[in-house]
Amino acid sequence: MNSKKTLIVSHAPFWHDGSGIPERSYHTIIAALPAAIVGIAYYGAPALGVISLAIASAIIWELLLNYASKQPVTVGNGNAALIGLLMAMVLPASAPWWLVLIGTFLAIVIGMQIFGGIGANPFNPVALAIAILIVSYKNHLDFDAALVNFSLDFPSTTDPLAALKAFGPAAVENLNPIDLFMGRQVGGLGSSCGLAIAIGGIYLMLRGIIRWEISIAFIVGVFICALLFNMSDPVRYAPPAFHLLTGYTLIGAFFLATESSSSPVNFIPMLVYGALGGVMTVLIRNIGAYVDGVIFSILLINLINPLIDKIRPKAIGKVA
Repeated sequence: MNSKKTLIVSHAPFWHDGSGIPERSYHTIIAALPAAIVGIAYYGAPALGVISLAIASAIIWELLLNYASKQPVTVGNGNAALIGLLMAMVLPASAPWWLVLIGTFLAIVIGMQIFGGIGANPFNPVALAIAILIVSYKNHLDFDAALVNFSLDFPSTTDPLAALKAFGPAAVENLNPIDLFMGRQVGGLGSSCGLAIAIGGIYLMLRGIIRWEISIAFIVGVFICALLFNMSDPVRYAPPAFHLLTGYTLIGAFFLATESSSSPVNFIPMLVYGALGGVMTVLIRNIGAYVDGVIFSILLINLINPLIDKIRPKAIGKVA
């Protein structure tokens, strides 16, 4: 007599831990809110406008694509809102409305949905979008030019990384690391306050949303590479603390490099992935053409992620 029971075969993972995309998205949004709130406190209503438009437009782009492709509506999982929030945080508070719309379109449609949606994107959608904007609309992503009309109560009204690139460490040696850590520097509206970003990153680690290996390896990579440059020629290259506290370093380490679809899943690959990202960041800043190398370094490690993730532990036992 034939049994009606069948054996169901599927790919890993075989055991679900109960978490899902909405949980990851909303916890990451919660973690990013402190840095976004600091940006609103420093830059005022324009920052709030950029954040609101970025979140709303990201949701609309995904909703329109769901309808156009006749797929189930996925905006409820919070991923589009998260991408919109992170996109806003790396933009200047003066970003015009059309730049925000182009950025969220690039992140949602080109960076994620064109590859098949959540889990299929080989690159971080926000990093890909902001890289295209940097290349295409250079003046709007030049913080000195973009924020020139803002009245900011900062120790320096110029972008620290731009000053370093143009004039060397002597131009930034008087900047207080505490001021930099508290976000009192010209930069992205939600990516400058290291304290708020670090708090959000630690929250994500404690919740199990991200793994510590990538973030810590990224920071260590930045520190060691910057230290070696500084030791070789302190007149030309800034100390490691400066590189850690300026630009997109910390938001890259905690929120961009750790994006689950484009990062490794094994222990050793995560360390290699993060460390390479940190090293490439400093190399681009010190000897490359761009002021900040975080975005491009993340895209580079995204590109080599499939190769790195092949480094896996050997199975225990012998082959029969």
